[in-house]
Amino acid sequence: MNHTIRERFDWGLIRSFLAALEHGSLMGAARAIKTSQPTLGRHIAELENQLGVVLFERTGRGLVPSAIALQLAESARQMESGALDLTRTLSGTQQTLMGSVRITASVPVAVALLPPILARMRLALPDIQIEIVSSNQVSNLLRREADIAVRMARPEQHTLIARKMGDVALGAYAHRSYLDRRGTPRKPQDLLTHELIGSDSDTAILRGFEAMGFPAKREIFSLRTDDFIVQWQALRAGMGVGFLASYMQRFDSDVVQVLPGQLKIPPLPMWLAVHREIRTSRRIRAVYDFLAVELPQVL
Repeated sequence: MNHTIRERFDWGLIRSFLAALEHGSLMGAARAIKTSQPTLGRHIAELENQLGVVLFERTGRGLVPSAIALQLAESARQMESGALDLTRTLSGTQQTLMGSVRITASVPVAVALLPPILARMRLALPDIQIEIVSSNQVSNLLRREADIAVRMARPEQHTLIARKMGDVALGAYAHRSYLDRRGTPRKPQDLLTHELIGSDSDTAILRGFEAMGFPAKREIFSLRTDDFIVQWQALRAGMGVGFLASYMQRFDSDVVQVLPGQLKIPPLPMWLAVHREIRTSRRIRAVYDFLAVELPQVL
């Protein structure tokens, strides 16, 4: 970058550039960084003008990054990481247990496991407000989309600290009303003759059938949805056999496991993750430590 560019370069445009690169559209990028689509479009155009290069090809399907954009991406991410480290350091110097802490977790964890824990946390840490990002998408801790994450896979970024909370058992479950109507499966292949509840885009269950020697297509599901709470409520309504985390069963005694011990479904490890700069924020550390004690107990 020459001297002229350095003098007039707006480093704030990097955030818009990275959002556009990650989301592939002006609309998605603008939503992610909470700005308007026209504003983000102006940012990209201004950055292209300042650098004298084309960063994205505008197509009917969104933004296609140019070769130079992909080359600049890593340097841009390093700049963003440095800026966020500075923000974390400055905000973390606050030495009081007051303020907000943002937690991201999958929908089932946020709905079923966290509320009782957060109720106890409220008594222990009354001056801390909790924000929950209930999503099956992995929020980016490095970009402060969340302060703490409860994840079903271990984070790979070296700047994150992760602690394993335990394993979540998975199984096939059905409501007693459904089993009274359709009968109880006696062996794994019997499931193919039953009404099944499964995911719309996730192929994990189909891969499980294939691993057992029963190739299946998505049409085996009488109900398909990627919302696990919808799956749970459909199962409770007697619509069919669903595949759930075992902890969900405790919320309805009429939901029973089918084929216990016969379905070899690997458990999912649960990890509690936080940015390593946790040591600079007492309130984030307090919430992290509380969750680290409570989550293994509820599992």
